[in-house]
Amino acid sequence: MSQFEKRVYEAVSRIPRGEVRSYKQIAREIGLPRAYRAVGNALNKNPYIGQVPCHRVIRSNGTIGGFKKGAQLKIRLLKKEGISV
Repeated sequence: MSQFEKRVYEAVSRIPRGEVRSYKQIAREIGLPRAYRAVGNALNKNPYIGQVPCHRVIRSNGTIGGFKKGAQLKIRLLKKEGISV
């Protein structure tokens, strides 16, 4: 696992339940504002599915974006946390 991936997973781990962040916001938070696609790629490889809530990361336009386990599961997880998508 790269240092970049570790930084992404740490940032995503701090997203509170019931809230979302965009890939771009995560990229800015780790100090690499143009690395939003790389953030998405790192989350697609997330080995800590139960601990790193990658389902809480969405696109800047409010759409859900991708999810390793499928878009429908991401939507269900977000709705379970009270987030309308």
